[in-house]
Amino acid sequence: MQSPTENAPTPVGAKKLSWFDDILLLGIMAVLAGCGLIYEYLLSHYAGRVLGALEAAIYTMIGLMIVSMGVGAFAARKIRCAYTGFAVLELCVALCGALAILITAAVIGFGQQLPIIIANTLGLPPDQLPQGGAIGWLQKLSEHLPYFWGVLLGLMIGMEIPLIARVRQSLCDEHLMHNAGTIYGADYIGAGIGAAIWVSFMLAIDIQLAAALTASFNLLAGFIFIWRFWSKIRYVRLLLVGHLFATGLLLLLAWHGPNWEQDFNNLLYKDKVVYAKATRFQQLTFTERLRGNDLSPVYSLYINGRLQFSSQDEHIYHSFLVHPTLEASARHDKVLIIGGGDGLGLRQVFKWQPKHVTLMDLDKDLVNLFKDGSDAMPARLNLALKQLNADALNDPRVELLFDDAFNGTDKLIQRGEKYDVIIVDLPDPSHPDLNKLYSDLFYRKLKELLSADGALTVQSTSPYHAPKAFISVGKTLASAGFKVNQYHHNVPSFGEWGWSIATLQGKDAQARLAGLNKLSIDEAWLTPGMIKGAFEFPGNYYHDASQVKINAIGSMQLYQYHQQAWLENENVSLF
Repeated sequence: MQSPTENAPTPVGAKKLSWFDDILLLGIMAVLAGCGLIYEYLLSHYAGRVLGALEAAIYTMIGLMIVSMGVGAFAARKIRCAYTGFAVLELCVALCGALAILITAAVIGFGQQLPIIIANTLGLPPDQLPQGGAIGWLQKLSEHLPYFWGVLLGLMIGMEIPLIARVRQSLCDEHLMHNAGTIYGADYIGAGIGAAIWVSFMLAIDIQLAAALTASFNLLAGFIFIWRFWSKIRYVRLLLVGHLFATGLLLLLAWHGPNWEQDFNNLLYKDKVVYAKATRFQQLTFTERLRGNDLSPVYSLYINGRLQFSSQDEHIYHSFLVHPTLEASARHDKVLIIGGGDGLGLRQVFKWQPKHVTLMDLDKDLVNLFKDGSDAMPARLNLALKQLNADALNDPRVELLFDDAFNGTDKLIQRGEKYDVIIVDLPDPSHPDLNKLYSDLFYRKLKELLSADGALTVQSTSPYHAPKAFISVGKTLASAGFKVNQYHHNVPSFGEWGWSIATLQGKDAQARLAGLNKLSIDEAWLTPGMIKGAFEFPGNYYHDASQVKINAIGSMQLYQYHQQAWLENENVSLF
């Protein structure tokens, strides 16, 4: 039953909300909703790529911003003039959104460099860098700075809907039916569009440029609002000057901001950063350390702030990853490499003269850097990367597939492929998306691809720093039907590192390698004795193995083991 006021005629001469103003306000709301969602992604994305906690950062940031938006919605009631408040609000959101990443990068970089500055000033030796007290507090605090910006922006974004609702209502003398519902509808649609823009476009551009572009839409909304409601806004000329100043600042940040932000990020690395690139999936950073005395420079690759390899000792890791596997296999004609987009493992595989190698990696941009280089990359780095992988990625025997390995292996199974050797060279299970690539279901897929007399090896994180995770990889492989052995060796850049090697029929890999007196290839560094010794562990290492669970698909068990282990070893670089 309708109330009498709902059917009451509109008084003669009463104001009605014009279609133009309605479309304008709802359009502004949709644009701002898209910007708000992108700010959430930007800040959590930056925290994950620089601080190395992507999954936790995303959930924490979204949770904090949602709560802050709720508080902001309540706080909007304290703003007397909705018109003036909204114009001020968009100017503040634009400035904070554009500067948040740059200021965070500057503070984090300064916090990392401060101990070195103090040590150099006081003449302290390198092993006595001041790290505790106020300096340690500053470093810890700086790591949480993205969340401060998330709360601040969340408070301001939360004020937008109530203020737009008040503006929309003030333009009409009669009560607006479904005012809040209409605005929320525009908000949800705008947020969806913002998510699509983030996924399809902004993931592949520099994060500071993405922040400046997003802030420009807040500023544009402010300009349009000022133009349309000029007479209703107090201090309107001052606000217009503020918007013009912010426009100049955004142009400056869009042009120079990415370089400034990268310079600040570079302070996090002990060696000089010579090239950095944000791909659709990850942040790549290459560093260079000059050594003099006619020694070649040391080049290192970091992905999302985590060391992936150092040219000084990568041969240790890749030799142990590849050669025991191929030595344990009856044949070496067809090889599948999952991950390993840098081509360093592929270089070792080619020592065995395979007829065909399939390399599957998710990140095409990363592979192309090691395959063809980049005009934006220093020429010496281009040359160094080609020398490191011996130009293996351009060998005609290589088939490159760019796909998520979980789905990509299904396509190989559909093709009826069988491989003599499978090498899984993936990052540690530090993210739920990676966890599934260490699951029992994924290993059952690999079982379908492996020849009966073949061998498979999986990089299995550090047996020293993450023993439960290491053992879980081996047990998960065994649960998929493999005969499994595990081995380890010290890689100076990472510390003690481990691998799991598996076979299907006949002897297990360790038994196959037990009688090895000479490698089947010409290999200058790795010896049969080193291989056989790598299978030895302390007598009590597997004492509690029965309590370690396998990583069943969907369980996140290995991810939890890995996170727990590395949280206990915060000062250890992750691989």
